Amino acid sequence: MLSTLFHIPTRITVGGTSLPLVGFGLFLAVWGIVAAVMLARTAAGHGWRAALETLGVPLAITAATILWLLPSLDDGQGVPVRGYGAMLLVAATAGTWLSIVRGRSMGFDADTILALGMEVFLWGIVGARLFYVIEYHDQFFAAGRSWTESLAAVLNVAAGGLVVFGSLPTAALAAWRFASRRGLSLPRLADCIAPGLLVGLAIGRIGCFLNGCCYGGPCDLPWAVRFPPESPPWLDQAARGLLPAVAADGDRAWSLPVHPAQLYAAVDAAILAVLACLASATPLARRDGQVFALVLTIHPISRLLLEAIRVDEPPALGTPLSISQLVSLVLLAAAAALWWWTFQQPPRGPGGPALRFAPGHGPTGGSADGAGSKAGVGPRVLPPDSLTIRCREDGPLVVEMPTAERFETLSLRVTDHHGNEFPLPVGKRAVALCRCGHTQTRPFCDGSHKSCGFRAADVVRG
Repeated sequence: MLSTLFHIPTRITVGGTSLPLVGFGLFLAVWGIVAAVMLARTAAGHGWRAALETLGVPLAITAATILWLLPSLDDGQGVPVRGYGAMLLVAATAGTWLSIVRGRSMGFDADTILALGMEVFLWGIVGARLFYVIEYHDQFFAAGRSWTESLAAVLNVAAGGLVVFGSLPTAALAAWRFASRRGLSLPRLADCIAPGLLVGLAIGRIGCFLNGCCYGGPCDLPWAVRFPPESPPWLDQAARGLLPAVAADGDRAWSLPVHPAQLYAAVDAAILAVLACLASATPLARRDGQVFALVLTIHPISRLLLEAIRVDEPPALGTPLSISQLVSLVLLAAAAALWWWTFQQPPRGPGGPALRFAPGHGPTGGSADGAGSKAGVGPRVLPPDSLTIRCREDGPLVVEMPTAERFETLSLRVTDHHGNEFPLPVGKRAVALCRCGHTQTRPFCDGSHKSCGFRAADVVRG
């Protein structure tokens, strides 16, 4: 257990001048520059309105934290950096990085994932904290405690106290709003970020171990751990009369050996993250939303089992189950509904939605499995009245307009998700479109599909 890693001074001295770091200080100035860069970068690809809608609230919350919350946490030695809070930041960074990597092959650029990550992370924290405050409201609104003190305790997230399941409603709502604003497929977006969420959960559980929360019951296993006095497990065991007042050496005794339930949960989330990544390339996830459905199925089951080891949550609602176990049952029902919904959707390939060809037409003018000309069969002559989407081996899609005279005035329009139209080459009846997601300002192929593993033939076989 390492609740506090170090302290950040609230002021620094430069050349004999004392400058504030928190409040109206250097941190706020640096954050202002970072925020301006993020807004400008997002606006360059999606417009200022989309940038403000996506980043405005998260950036403002962070600024308010620097301006008002951090100064209130000064304990005389500076602002304490808690192990729990530090691991949350590491978790958010690692999860976002993995989502960016996966997004490259799923049609989402880095700016989109970064904007989504910030929005989902902050709203997820809000939901997880609210759930914890409601469940343990006596800790925050005890008799004799002023509203100011209670509010400061509620906002002190870095000291610990989040319920993962509490983040689901707010994070899901944030993701839905984000996808709706940008015209993105929410199920596909969920598939993209699901492994990243699990990586973040695994790292976050290490923060729980450093903080001493989410602990397990007593055990005598070789890997059992003890926690120091005043830690959550120690306080729980002392309240139940399981600890002697003074140890043999005259100091207060540490807690009894307990299951490191936090580390069990970290390993569980890490394994599930690997499974989610592997499942993306299997028939188990041939439709958008099925990777997320897999996570939504397995995680509640493992949580039901892990809760049997933990002793920090009492039974809820007159049942022998904890509140997290009850929520797990609800999530399993939601997972069943999601699986049913996904099977109503058409299959897709790794590069995008499912492609549909006219009967007898496939990639490179051959059969649907790409064998066509390779088997010695010449390319088929396409009807002059068909709009053809041609899949090239390891290449971009080629959209070919009909050549019949009655279609001479038919035009091809290519727009982004905001409806902004891209200029097409004049007089061209065939246009190559890149589907790899590496280009943000134009849809035309720039060769980046070769670096992201895009294979058009695989799309057809899917």
